[in-house]
Amino acid sequence: MSNPHSNLFMKYLSLALLLLVTIYGIQYQSQNPQITSTFSVTKNELPIYSVDTRENVLALTFDSAWGTEDLNDILQILKSHNAPATFFVTGEFAKNHPEAILAIDHAGHEIANHGNTHKHMPQLSKKDMMKEIKDCEQTVYTITHKKMHLFRAPYSDWNDDVVDVAHILGYMSINHSVDSLDWKDYGASSIVKTVCEHQNLEQGSIILLHNGTTYTKDALDQMLTKLEQKGYSFVLVSDLIYYDHYSFDHTGKQFQK
Repeated sequence: MSNPHSNLFMKYLSLALLLLVTIYGIQYQSQNPQITSTFSVTKNELPIYSVDTRENVLALTFDSAWGTEDLNDILQILKSHNAPATFFVTGEFAKNHPEAILAIDHAGHEIANHGNTHKHMPQLSKKDMMKEIKDCEQTVYTITHKKMHLFRAPYSDWNDDVVDVAHILGYMSINHSVDSLDWKDYGASSIVKTVCEHQNLEQGSIILLHNGTTYTKDALDQMLTKLEQKGYSFVLVSDLIYYDHYSFDHTGKQFQK
């Protein structure tokens, strides 16, 4: 038989932790009103995978957690196509490569939060989830002096708690609908085909790429050219998504109400 006193203690402990997280989030938002002033924080069970839009636009995103050896080439190719992108960076990446963060920022791209140490967020407590997001935020802010408001969980590993904690801290949760699989090192032609022939490729798709991989820079120019030939142009994630009065379907597509 279970100990009723132990069960009661655990119940009160869980309630106390939940109250602590909520109070902490409210205090954080009140101290950083610039983070939440552009959108109303609402509880959602899903991150944003894609967006319902009538415009022929796509959002290019890069997860940045490792090397920078290909970054200059990627930035140059993006510039040649007039293609803005959103870079989800870890705090450790930013700390180890501040010059890369400045290069991304100065090129006019968007820097977003990818956690501090690239951990599986659902395996963490809410307190540790908050620490992962806040530590990354603080590191990037010391470099750019800009606040971030988009968050992507490492490994695209989500649950309701991750989305809730991100929203408490003033972040919109962003996933993707088109995965380039560039990290699998299948080759440049494979990346181009995977993206440009993806079954989910459509207006409002969010495309996942990485820097620090073997073939992404070799595939990028051809991939962008083919997408442009299909009639698409490119926007930042922050310019694609809706910040209030929205809903989701079962695929994580965001709709304006």
